[in-house]
Amino acid sequence: MLLETEKYCKDCGKVISKKAEICPNCGVRQMAPPQQAFVDAGRKVNDQWIATLALCFFAGYLGIHNFYNRKVGYGILQILTLGGLGIWVLIDLIMIVTNNFKNNEGEVVAMYSIPQNENTRSSNEY
Repeated sequence: MLLETEKYCKDCGKVISKKAEICPNCGVRQMAPPQQAFVDAGRKVNDQWIATLALCFFAGYLGIHNFYNRKVGYGILQILTLGGLGIWVLIDLIMIVTNNFKNNEGEVVAMYSIPQNENTRSSNEY
């Protein structure tokens, strides 16, 4: 029976310390347990993505999803052309689902958002 501080070696099967990185019996490196912060990653569904997807699906031919993302010019063009006769709406819908749709500021409207904290650097800070 194992204690809370023990585990089995992945290679030789002997009981070793749970904190051991290398088995003292056979010398094989042990896999580290997954860290909860990495597994969960703090992801949550982005509300802007859900709204954009719903607006494009139900009223895409009127360009409402573009007005919602402050792309007024595209919204007016979609109203005048009825969403490019459906082709433009289909392209926008595919871009939203594949996380390639951008708002007026050039930011991608993504399905998941990861909250930033002081320990996390964004890609534009390097």
